[in-house]
Amino acid sequence: MKTLFKPAQLVLLACILASLSGCANFGGSAVTPGQSESEIISKLGSPSARYQEGNDSILAYVHGPWGQQTYMARLDASKRLKSYEQVLTTQKFATVTIGTTNQETILHTFGKPAETSYLSLSDLTVWTYRYKESGVWDSMMHVHFDRNGIVQKMMNGPDTWLEPRQESVGGHFFNRMR
Repeated sequence: MKTLFKPAQLVLLACILASLSGCANFGGSAVTPGQSESEIISKLGSPSARYQEGNDSILAYVHGPWGQQTYMARLDASKRLKSYEQVLTTQKFATVTIGTTNQETILHTFGKPAETSYLSLSDLTVWTYRYKESGVWDSMMHVHFDRNGIVQKMMNGPDTWLEPRQESVGGHFFNRMR
């Protein structure tokens, strides 16, 4: 009798299925408006970060491959859920106003960036967010801040770490991910 899978393949398959099942709570239906902070934490676990914005509290939940999903739970002054949304989206990035939006607003809207860098020639600090552009393409949004922490420009492009590339092994080319 021939087996379909080798033991190592079964272990890998089990790990993949287990990790996918862990994603279930990060969809939009896991929590509902009006729930208390303790109910949210019991369903979603400890947040990746917490922010305060006036009387509102924000709980950030970073998730997904390469951190491409960040869900923000916004709570009112009585610690009840006002909204819960995936914020790393093309539509949400479009709400940023060049020349007006500051670093604190970006942090409270999108959470911590995946990467930060500094461009010395233009004297700009760059926060980079990985996301799925239009829910499909592995992309990066680069938010550029001046010395005062004000957004000066935004640029998006493909996530180069997730693009396939060719490698030569023994004279043969293979496509692979980084």
